[in-house]
Amino acid sequence: MQIHTIETPSLGDRSYVVADGSNAVVIDPQRDIDRVQAILEEHALEVHYVLETHNHNDYVTGGVELARQTGATYVMSAQEDTFFDFHGVEDGDELTVAGLTIRVMHTPGHTPTHVSYVVSDGTRQAVFTGGSMLYGSVGRTDLISPKVAEQLTRQQHATAKRLAEELDDDTTVLPTHGFGSFCSSAAADETTSNVDPKYGVEISTIGEQRRANLALTITDTDEFVQTLLSGLDAYPRYYAHMAPRNKVGPGPVDLSPAVEADPTEVAQRIHAGEWVVDLRSRTAFAQDHVTGTINVEVGTTFITYLAWIIPWGTPVTLIGDTQEEVSEAQRQMVRVGIDRPAAQALDGVDSYGVGLDRGSYQIADFEQLAKRMADTNGSSPVHVLDVRRHDERATGGIAGSIHVPIHELEHRMHELPTDGELWVHCASGYRAAIAASLVARGGRTPVLIDDFDHQLDALGFELTTS
Repeated sequence: MQIHTIETPSLGDRSYVVADGSNAVVIDPQRDIDRVQAILEEHALEVHYVLETHNHNDYVTGGVELARQTGATYVMSAQEDTFFDFHGVEDGDELTVAGLTIRVMHTPGHTPTHVSYVVSDGTRQAVFTGGSMLYGSVGRTDLISPKVAEQLTRQQHATAKRLAEELDDDTTVLPTHGFGSFCSSAAADETTSNVDPKYGVEISTIGEQRRANLALTITDTDEFVQTLLSGLDAYPRYYAHMAPRNKVGPGPVDLSPAVEADPTEVAQRIHAGEWVVDLRSRTAFAQDHVTGTINVEVGTTFITYLAWIIPWGTPVTLIGDTQEEVSEAQRQMVRVGIDRPAAQALDGVDSYGVGLDRGSYQIADFEQLAKRMADTNGSSPVHVLDVRRHDERATGGIAGSIHVPIHELEHRMHELPTDGELWVHCASGYRAAIAASLVARGGRTPVLIDDFDHQLDALGFELTTS
């Protein structure tokens, strides 16, 4: 059995290609299936089954289109409710591909219909757990509805116990979520996994999870339910659109470059209230940007925060320095169902910003903020905006600061003061950069704190949890 892992760090997820000789199955493929197809072509593999562990809440699946293009059978739990045909499986069913045996286990909790796939070649056994058992944790149980969260949490506890009871200690555990995904209910414990020297990716075993997984070390179900549910905070708003999209059988994607926008069109789109997203670094944006644009630096968390904070359905124009960074942003967008940018503009602000209003703002660190707050002779008031999540704020925030989590900022902009500077911070600078650009777009004067929040206490800030 050969296992090829496809990492999607922008969503904290993984997909898998499992092969025996020239025959393969694909598990939980992302929307941009060209990455899967590249592995199939490189290793001369024929796909027999595309296996889906559940109807995903955090991304649009590429499984339906991959099955259509390859002729493979698309497999999901028979209990799934979709608007297209698929091969339904139930607990205990078995599929075979060459020398591989694939046993279906109903593993509810993350969703009611969730299944895991136990794959064996007679020597090695691996379980593909989707959003059920993760490394050190389990998948969230509140994504469908808060009304069923407790019931699903109890099922998730039973699922983890069943996996541990029925599978041997040396069974490899390969989840889809848990690598930074908001589908994870808690941060993974690094002691429950290690790097496979053969495949160069993080893996774990049932034995390791038995010793350290939250769902297995807390044996009392009531205690587990209380622990899990009390630790859940906000998850991206775009999740609400993923499961319905997956139920209709998503089609192919178009990753070709969008139409080019000249400065006039860029200005028109800004004035129309559309989102013109500048992909450059936070430093470059702060130094010089087109007024009214929004800075979401392209990187591993780009799509999580863009899709979380943008009013869903708003046209997006991508602007930046190179086609490569725009293409990367576009690829990340299709994974969550933003299928095409409205337009694009390249070659930096001196190209697409010709003749347009330009802006800039200061970048600082927490030490500079401390000095500014201590300066009672300042010519204007200083306000501090904390855009971290509620669970982060609970660890301590600057006394007197305004707390508006970044995913609430657009709807609460009217609460922010308009007099004086607004010093914006998060935990490390990335979210603060997005927030600072939104604040500037809203007519305020931001100062971006590009710094880590772990030093707040050491710098003498008075902290509060409110």
